[in-house]
Amino acid sequence: MCAEIFLEIGTEEIPASFLAPARLSLEELLRKELEAARIPFQSIQTFATPRRLAIAVQGAAPEQERQELSISGPPAKIAFDAEGKPTKAALGFAKTNGVDVSELKTVETPKGPYLCVHKVLEGQKLKDLLPDIFLRVIHAIPFKKSMRWKDLDIRFVRPVHWLTALLDGEIVPFTFGEISSGNQSFGHRFMAPEAFTVTGLEDYLAKAQEHFVIPDPQRRKEIIRHDVEAIAAGLNASLNMDEDLLEEVSLLVEFPVAICGGFEEKYLELPPEVLITTMKENQRYFTLTDDSGRLLPRFITIANTRPRDPEVVQRGNERVLRARLADAMFFWKEDQKVPLESRLEALKHVVFQAKLGTSYEKVMRIRELAVELARRFAPERVEAVERAALLAKCDLETQMVFEFPELQGVMGREYALLEGEDRDVAVAVYEHYLPVQAGGALPSGPVGACVAIADKMDTLCGCFSVGLLPTGAADPFALRRGAIGILSIILDRQLPLSLGALTERALGLLKEKLNRPAAEAAADILDFLRQRLVHILVNTRGFPADVVAAVLSADADRPLDALHRVEALTRLKSSRDYEPVAVAFKRVVNIIKGGVETEVSEDLFAAESEEKLYRALCGIREEVQHLRKAGDYGAALEKIASLRPLVDGFFESVLVMDPDERIRGNRLALLTTVARLFEGIADFSKITAESAS
Repeated sequence: MCAEIFLEIGTEEIPASFLAPARLSLEELLRKELEAARIPFQSIQTFATPRRLAIAVQGAAPEQERQELSISGPPAKIAFDAEGKPTKAALGFAKTNGVDVSELKTVETPKGPYLCVHKVLEGQKLKDLLPDIFLRVIHAIPFKKSMRWKDLDIRFVRPVHWLTALLDGEIVPFTFGEISSGNQSFGHRFMAPEAFTVTGLEDYLAKAQEHFVIPDPQRRKEIIRHDVEAIAAGLNASLNMDEDLLEEVSLLVEFPVAICGGFEEKYLELPPEVLITTMKENQRYFTLTDDSGRLLPRFITIANTRPRDPEVVQRGNERVLRARLADAMFFWKEDQKVPLESRLEALKHVVFQAKLGTSYEKVMRIRELAVELARRFAPERVEAVERAALLAKCDLETQMVFEFPELQGVMGREYALLEGEDRDVAVAVYEHYLPVQAGGALPSGPVGACVAIADKMDTLCGCFSVGLLPTGAADPFALRRGAIGILSIILDRQLPLSLGALTERALGLLKEKLNRPAAEAAADILDFLRQRLVHILVNTRGFPADVVAAVLSADADRPLDALHRVEALTRLKSSRDYEPVAVAFKRVVNIIKGGVETEVSEDLFAAESEEKLYRALCGIREEVQHLRKAGDYGAALEKIASLRPLVDGFFESVLVMDPDERIRGNRLALLTTVARLFEGIADFSKITAESAS
């Protein structure tokens, strides 16, 4: 017979950002507890609202699985004395395992005879295990911040007010702090605060909804999505559906109710990003646009109650928003009284990072590096790049960005446009922050690309040069995102850029800030960039991991060139003849172990296969070098692959490690010459194939 387990933890309001991790942890913790207790089950569901965390397990076994154990003990030679009487070793082993010495067995092992005891553990009842399991789970749920209350010696994210704990409808008794478990839950704090009895999951979900609580966050998201889309359709408007906002709002309410409101059209003078940020970040409102994509003076808020008079709630939200937008309008007009460029001087008093100096110093470094990039890749836009670099951080000193840090770059662009700056310059002020997330938009033009690479490279090299390295748990300067941004822009703009040269130049501009050797910092930076390039090529672009490893092991300095080599080798890998080619050249690389520097001597050839391979090698070597220099790696690999039958014939007919030292050395020199054909293209020792062992 299968059992249902149900647990609900009722609390004071839990922050929305805590709920999703808590749900995952609750499931993981209970799953591990049941597995450790040898309790099979069929499925687990979790639920969360601001006032509760709940979990239900279906199909749980009513008792532990029976377990047979064979426990090894001490060697037999020390377990009994010369008279065959048990020693302290045998007696201790028997006592530890709760058996009589007479129950000990001797078994043969590779190390000789050892004592052994066979035990059968009968399963305990699930109902007897659950109280302790529930307590351990509740205590173990991790939160970014937890608290104590009253004089209790327990911690939780918020004070606990009730515990519902059931096994097939029967109460599982335990106490957490001063709260004893029971079979009652509670409804919505305002609309139905009374208790209701729970007999199981199905009963809980039905009664919770009757008491204006939707326990399932996914269900609440569906309700919100449906309702806001219905309101938008009724207004002949388009909804700016923000999935992150939808996720957050669904965790702020127990019973979602969508209400539409509006604001004065005069506020549409503000940039759309200002309006959207104000409504989203401060009020958690959804926004609407017309058919042409222009923002409408309307919003949708999600209330946590079904109001008697929705207009009262609407007017209250409009009043709060009006004050927010009035502040934003004030900042907008005040900021325009001071030219953007004049704020550059104020950056001398803004610390970017204590060890790396001020934001002004950073801007000067960005300008120099960006201009050098522009001279090489966009010579016709050098002046625009320099101007964009100088203005890039000026909006940090505006009142709008001080109030809304999320708008850095956006406000710089808007103020630059108002002041008549070149549009490419204004757009670059915004785009130099791109991408803001993995797979996000990249700078649309060369001006933004140059400034973005310079900014991200300065931050990356600066942090690595003073020991501010990212860890598995923390990356406060978003160095991983910055590195991925640099590489993504290089690939997107198809820039033949050397990471080594770029790193060296960026570190050179930071020379007065370094507190570790530049060469050491550069090595760490390049390795960090290489790891991010692997991520982009394998996880984002979907290339085979072994191909990427082979290519980057040969040369990872120029990302665009590496991409071309990966593409060429991937095409070769998809061909029917790939595996024999990979096996042959992997064998070459494995045998030469780095190669030899001696020249091949035709006089030392002892087999026809050696001569044939050498002649063919000489016939394609120059052409392969030309194709490599031209970046035509596909054709170069095809030429190299054409040697495969001759390489196979060579291995079949000769012993490379010949007893004669001169012949052995000459054969290694021949294979070294073969291997160096694909030097700088790929390291075939990294290639994996079923028979490439």
